[in-house]
Amino acid sequence: MTPDGEAQRLVDLLGAQGDAFTAQWVRTVGATLEGRVSTTELEQELTELYAAVVEGIRAGGLASRGEAFAEVRSLLAELSRNRAREGFSPTETAFSVFALKEVLEGALAAGTDAGPDDVRAYLQFSRLLDDLGLFTVEAHARTREEIISSQADQLLELSTPVVKLWDGVVAVPLVGTLDSARTQVVMERLLQALLDYDSAHAIIDITGVPAVDTQVAQHLLKTVVAARMMGADCVISGIRPQIAQTIVALGIEFGDIPTKATLADALRHALSAIERDRKLTERHGGLL
Repeated sequence: MTPDGEAQRLVDLLGAQGDAFTAQWVRTVGATLEGRVSTTELEQELTELYAAVVEGIRAGGLASRGEAFAEVRSLLAELSRNRAREGFSPTETAFSVFALKEVLEGALAAGTDAGPDDVRAYLQFSRLLDDLGLFTVEAHARTREEIISSQADQLLELSTPVVKLWDGVVAVPLVGTLDSARTQVVMERLLQALLDYDSAHAIIDITGVPAVDTQVAQHLLKTVVAARMMGADCVISGIRPQIAQTIVALGIEFGDIPTKATLADALRHALSAIERDRKLTERHGGLL
């Protein structure tokens, strides 16, 4: 038989026994999902997918990546996204496609008049489902990557809070490693907080940073420079003895940036600066 003939034979077989095949497909897949997806939802997903597969074969033969299978790929992508969000593995997701092979194989085995043409048609259909199964794995992997990336962004946001310590004083308590991506988040959140709280003093606390090397120091300096461009005075706190020794050994220069051992010391420094500025303003009759 020609490929077109095999495709037509599949269309005839899948169309004639569509209800029975779909029901068996739902039962087979449902048994592996162990109730984690409702029967109603599963029936809707697989019924729509079955109809799209039959129509794809009818319109475009067995080329799963062709235009005729666009609807099939769309449905599979949605199914894969749902399964990934619900915590299903790629194998469990792909089985939802591969199980249809078992259904058709069982039907052919039960048929007394199944001939070579039917076997060839089944083999072609099996290859088609293998390709569609791989597509679900790819879609599942993309969704998992998106979820992981989103969770990483959320953790990054949570790990870089900016808090108001006093009127005119905000602080960024850093915990963990400070890299380029995190430095950018720290900058953005600190600069926005300076505007939101109308603050002229910022404290960058590195008590929770396990180690300071040249790269970390450069990230800190960039953050301080960005804050100063907004008109804020910056203090770096959390300079423990080990950190101080490392900074000296590496020859890192913080220049005129004040550094303090603790967050409390940094807050006292900022409050003293605020009080000094207030007195200076009063002394000059409010001109400053």
